[in-house]
Amino acid sequence: MKILKIQRFIAIITGAVLFAACAHEDQPTESQLDYSVPNKTPLDQWITSSFLDPYNIKVYYEWNQNLVDNNRFLFPPTVDKVQPALEIVKRIWIDSYSTIGGADFVKKISPREFVLVGGTNLNTTGTQILGLAEGGQRVTLFQVDYLNKNSRPDVTEFIHTIQHEYVHILNQTKPFDVQAWSKLTPSGYTSSWYIYSLATSRELGFITSYARLNVYEDFAETASTILTYSEAEYAAFLASVVSPTAKANLIKKEAIVVQYYKDAFGIDFYALRDEAQKNTDEVIEL
Repeated sequence: MKILKIQRFIAIITGAVLFAACAHEDQPTESQLDYSVPNKTPLDQWITSSFLDPYNIKVYYEWNQNLVDNNRFLFPPTVDKVQPALEIVKRIWIDSYSTIGGADFVKKISPREFVLVGGTNLNTTGTQILGLAEGGQRVTLFQVDYLNKNSRPDVTEFIHTIQHEYVHILNQTKPFDVQAWSKLTPSGYTSSWYIYSLATSRELGFITSYARLNVYEDFAETASTILTYSEAEYAAFLASVVSPTAKANLIKKEAIVVQYYKDAFGIDFYALRDEAQKNTDEVIEL
């Protein structure tokens, strides 16, 4: 018994010595971690000075599989498409809200991350996801590679997506009167909104077909669509609606949006619309 204990003791010591020797042999002479700060490209520097420093908004344009749905066929934007897209975001969305809502408005209420995707995000229904707002903290924008900065339809669709997602963020900060809104067109909401034409939806009192998904999307679509129209364009839109009931409900929805911006944030909604239109004109003409 004593012999076994001695042998076991010798084996433990031998193993410890061997382990220490191996550990000493494998010990790196210097750290293998790379602590160097990567050099910023001119684009990175522009993003930092235009978004990160003034508004604490980080922009992701390089591929990161943790930020996108890996079950979709998506790809990062072409690098030379990034700054033109972000210039649209800055000029039409941020600058408009900063001018009308105050210099600190977007600093206090904004997504903290923008994720840019080059291609289209298609659903199995054939519809496209133009943007996503996740928890009020991250906004993902798709189709950056196909955006023509000098095309009014392209810029209008792109900024409509941003305006729509931002309305959701504003609603999370201060909710709108859901009860009053729900009474206007309750029978028109449907998960199959995409099978209806725009003309059909408008004659039911909805500004777009997507607005028919639910009251929250209806509010966001109403506000964001009006923000992409000029005063004359919106007047022409209302004049095109044949149904008196639909037209009356569209006007009531507009009134709720206008009152919400005034009561919740002290913002003149029509002044915001006009500023966004002025900035849109400037972006397209550059």
